[in-house]
Amino acid sequence: MQRMGMCIRLRPEAVAEYLRLHQAVWPEVLAMISACQIRNYSIFLKQPENILFAHWEYHGADFATDMAQMAADPKTREWWALCSPCQEPFETREEGEWWAMMPEVFHHD
Repeated sequence: MQRMGMCIRLRPEAVAEYLRLHQAVWPEVLAMISACQIRNYSIFLKQPENILFAHWEYHGADFATDMAQMAADPKTREWWALCSPCQEPFETREEGEWWAMMPEVFHHD
């Protein structure tokens, strides 16, 4: 299992819409998240800066393949089309990232 964290900005004018969307995430999207070996997935919002922080546990063996499977799913792509306009990626993210991945620097069980 690998713990993963990532962050992105939320556009101020889109906060209410993003929160509304995440009050009722589509069952197909949740099923795809699980199918791609992601567990204990949470998204946090820091206001007033409007920074989203996501954390999950990846239980698979090939993250790139699982993420490609997720990205190919039509219902997930439809969901992303609603959520992505609400978000503003960091300029410092790595090439190919939307959400910026963050290295774990501390963990305690």
